[in-house]
Amino acid sequence: MKDSDIRFAKFLVLVNAGVPGVLLTWDAFHHTLGANPVNFAILTTGMLALVFLILTLIVTPLRKITGWNWLIFSRRTFGLYAFFYAFAHFSIFFALDRSFSFSSTLTEMVKRKYLIIGSIGLLAMVPLAVTSTNAMIKRLGAKRWHALHRLTYVAAICGVIHYYMQVKADVRQPLAFAGALTILLGYRMVAAKKNAASAQPAGGPIKKIWSGSLRVARIIRQTPDVQTFRFASPSGGPMPFQHQPGQYLVISPVINGKKVNRPYTISSSPTQPDYCEITVKREEMGLVSRHLHDTLREGDTINIAAPTGRFIFDGTQAKSVVLIAGGVGITPLMAIARYLTDKGWQGDIYFAYSTKTPDDIIYRKELDDLKARFPNLHVHVTLSRADMDWMGHKGRVTAEFLTKCIPELPKRLVYICGPEAMMAMTVQVLKELGVPAEQIKLEEFVAAKRVELDTEPGKVCAPIPAGGVAAPEGGEPKLTFSRSAKAVALTPDKSLLEIAEDAGVNIDFECRSGICGRCKTRLLGGCVTMETQDALDDGDRAKNLILMCQAHASEHVTVEA
Repeated sequence: MKDSDIRFAKFLVLVNAGVPGVLLTWDAFHHTLGANPVNFAILTTGMLALVFLILTLIVTPLRKITGWNWLIFSRRTFGLYAFFYAFAHFSIFFALDRSFSFSSTLTEMVKRKYLIIGSIGLLAMVPLAVTSTNAMIKRLGAKRWHALHRLTYVAAICGVIHYYMQVKADVRQPLAFAGALTILLGYRMVAAKKNAASAQPAGGPIKKIWSGSLRVARIIRQTPDVQTFRFASPSGGPMPFQHQPGQYLVISPVINGKKVNRPYTISSSPTQPDYCEITVKREEMGLVSRHLHDTLREGDTINIAAPTGRFIFDGTQAKSVVLIAGGVGITPLMAIARYLTDKGWQGDIYFAYSTKTPDDIIYRKELDDLKARFPNLHVHVTLSRADMDWMGHKGRVTAEFLTKCIPELPKRLVYICGPEAMMAMTVQVLKELGVPAEQIKLEEFVAAKRVELDTEPGKVCAPIPAGGVAAPEGGEPKLTFSRSAKAVALTPDKSLLEIAEDAGVNIDFECRSGICGRCKTRLLGGCVTMETQDALDDGDRAKNLILMCQAHASEHVTVEA
């Protein structure tokens, strides 16, 4: 759907949803509301509020079932009209039935319990109306905004109960609303259960990080500046860890006497248990990529921590998938394609790859072979600097390129990996083509953007803030968890994360290598040292955030956990 069509659809919904209110006002002005105009107006606005609440809740399942993603643009309008009519419903009651009398209104509410339930429903809609703007969505964050807007169900339930208790004889209409709401609630519960199941990778939850040394079994030249490094167990046999397609590992080479951490996607398939591979482009300013290309040789060993990452597709998340890659960002998507074809997955795989020249096409022969062997794998390559002999697509990833290569794109789950600018541009194109944001998955390593690392052990100290938790006086060094109200002995040779695990304090983590940043925790008091601080930026340091997986201490320390 084009932007102009979307704007017109929004306009139509906005105008038509207001028509009932306009007609009610017109009839009231011309005194054609019947013998009891106040009751008629109260009943009508209440019914309209319920209708628009149900319409708001219908949008998501209807969009999922039909694939009409443009429906999402009407949801916010329906919700605002539901609040408008509910507010009018109460206002008419308060102004015309109760003559603006608070005492009379409260007395009536005590006498008629359905008024209390209806008021609860209206109050539940207030934060929904207040946070309905794009600015509020951005301020709250998508996760918190979605959680808050589950109040829509509270408002709808209260509205249905309010209507049912109010009706004295014929309850068919409130029961019809109740039936519709029950179906929508049931759909929401089934969808939530399905999403929770699909979020769990095949084979169970992601295991904790393994770390140790692996042997460089083979080095494979892909393009003039891209090589694949195959790692195997030094003792032979299967790999000491299992990963999911799309995850990454962290290598820790020692360069100029200093340990450096870098994340790289595992480009091989999990179906190959005896080795794993990373594919690396040599960057002239890349400290680690230059080291790997120029120094690492077959037979060498290297320290690795793996696996980690949530950029995963194993075939259970959707019935078809779109993989869009730019440059060396092809690596996680190649791992996914290899895994799906190895497993004989029956869904359609649309692989769109953008790079510069024919010589820069990574895995070119393998992609051609897979495409020939698997009819459900559709590979489309576009080149930004194509030569005269190139007969394929030319240019970058554009709307024209995607719509030509991928049918019914808005219905499909999309995974993107590549340079930051390419991913940002592709996301914008996908949204313009009607792909919902929740169907777009991105992989990006924030830490990998830093070329040179300060790997000197860093000391971070924090004074006890006013009203904060003071460290215990004297005695053996303690690690105090302010939120959990626990204080345990410090062990200098253990990280604070390991001590927290021993104490039963839950700290979220992934890589244990200072790369992912998931274990960021605020230091409230004391000093810690961290060998690696890759995931911390200046803003984090200003807030006294530390990486629990890297932090060690020998004196009293207090953290916000």
